[in-house]
Amino acid sequence: MGRYQLPEIEMAVAGAAPVGGEALFELGMMYSSGNSVPVDLVSAHMWFNLATMKGYADAVRLRREIAAEMTDTEIGKAQLAAREWLKLHPEPQVKACVGAAPLSVAA
Repeated sequence: MGRYQLPEIEMAVAGAAPVGGEALFELGMMYSSGNSVPVDLVSAHMWFNLATMKGYADAVRLRREIAAEMTDTEIGKAQLAAREWLKLHPEPQVKACVGAAPLSVAA
């Protein structure tokens, strides 16, 4: 499957910095349309799912459209792949010191 053959953009997303919803959405677009990679609806669903979690609104609609073309097994694989990706790429945790002003992490 395409998600195991990491194109350059996926390698960039796999870096240490937090990944924004737009980059994840673009990966979903790549896999759903076959732009620079073979069409892979499982991978597209995974990337749209991750973009949705980051608040990228357009990803919700496209994930739903792709899911309509997938089997339940394929959707399950996409959801599992998204969970695995999240385990490998956790958001950095920022701890505030007692008495200090709250800290925030920009996405």
